[in-house]
Amino acid sequence: MQLVPLGDRVVLKQLEAEETTKSGIILAAGAQEKPQEAEVVAVGPGTDDVKMEVSVGDKVIYSKYAGTNVKLDDEEYIVVKQSDILAIVKE
Repeated sequence: MQLVPLGDRVVLKQLEAEETTKSGIILAAGAQEKPQEAEVVAVGPGTDDVKMEVSVGDKVIYSKYAGTNVKLDDEEYIVVKQSDILAIVKE
């Protein structure tokens, strides 16, 4: 199965939470905060008013309480509007 977003929506796959801090402390599963960083897996066509600025494969930062969580084929995704994406992470 495949998720195909409509309008100005984007499907994100959340990146894994860090298991250790920068100083080497191992975090318990309950102490790990979900990152707000995700990878774009699908992009809608946009609308007359909204040009899509993200592409599949982009790493992005999104608003903490944005979107709808969706589970498909044992994978979890987040469907957000493009306006809920705050930045593209460039390396």
